[in-house]
Amino acid sequence: MEFIISVFLPLALAVIMFSLGLGLRPADFLNVAREPKAFAIGALLQIVALPLAAYLIATNMGLSSEFAFGIMILALCPGGPTSNMFSKLARGDVALSVSLTAVVSLTSIITIPILINWIAWALDSDDIPDVDVTSLTVSMIFITAVPIALGMLIRHFWRHAEVLESVTTKAATALIIVVIAGALSANWGLFLENLGIIGPAVTLLLISMTTLGTAASMLSRLNRQQTTSVAIETSIQNGTLGIAIGSLIAGGQATLPAYALPSALYGILMYFVIAPYVIWRRSIST
Repeated sequence: MEFIISVFLPLALAVIMFSLGLGLRPADFLNVAREPKAFAIGALLQIVALPLAAYLIATNMGLSSEFAFGIMILALCPGGPTSNMFSKLARGDVALSVSLTAVVSLTSIITIPILINWIAWALDSDDIPDVDVTSLTVSMIFITAVPIALGMLIRHFWRHAEVLESVTTKAATALIIVVIAGALSANWGLFLENLGIIGPAVTLLLISMTTLGTAASMLSRLNRQQTTSVAIETSIQNGTLGIAIGSLIAGGQATLPAYALPSALYGILMYFVIAPYVIWRRSIST
């Protein structure tokens, strides 16, 4: 397990973020200006509404402080290549999805350390360690911004980057599976003991944010494609990053902490929750 934490987890996250960077172009950031209303709604839902919903769920469903902290870590994570893939499958606005993923991922370098420190203080539990904001910020730069920037540079200067993007996307998917399986197996007893509590909380968060994203977008009169992508970006987060952040906060433990479990379980449940939504959105696009 120590090998997974010290080597495999950082490698998996680096590949995931590198894959995201390979799929980005400067034009993706310009979409923020082209679709300001859709982007603003998606960003507010993800950066503000999602953590608030997670806090309400975490503090009102009988979760232990460690699991509540884990739910909050997950809610603060940005989307990832998976959300872009789901947007494409659902025939949403892929450009909007990519723009939201890119901007929120880079913004999270600042928001995650600050907000996690505040949440740790608010939960006020001996089971939650103190958060070193500076150290976590530096780590966030190296595990998110650097791989994304490297991927974008390669995409810009190498005309065959699409081939590498395809390979890294598949590799990232495989690594996600390994990391999630490792996280669950390392805490299997604790996982089974608390599945009846964590599972409903994570599922409720997924369903509520998908519903809220859809409703808010429709009320704001976004088009069908924009509505689909905003809802998916609001509900689908980078669970691998959540596991990594939990490991970083724990600081050198040989096993993953309990507050990494919600992100690990989320990595499985999200497919079951989002699949019906993707099928529905595809059906109304024809």
